[in-house]
Amino acid sequence: MLIKLNELPIGSSCIVKGIEGEGKVRHRLFDMGITPGAEIYLRKKAPLGDPLEITLRGYELSLRNSEAALVVVEEEKA
Repeated sequence: MLIKLNELPIGSSCIVKGIEGEGKVRHRLFDMGITPGAEIYLRKKAPLGDPLEITLRGYELSLRNSEAALVVVEEEKA
């Protein structure tokens, strides 16, 4: 089932299936390594849900909730 990255529960892993949006934001997400097929682990969310901290390609990255809402992922089942 496809969901948005910002809807993923804390401690979950997923595979990026696509990036919505266009222009600078989309290009910025690609530059950060968020590309289709990349594996992401959602480490934690700030108390109010913004930002999110993810592990991607061996490094930690913080994303705004609005940016994470553009990333379509498929949650990996344990």
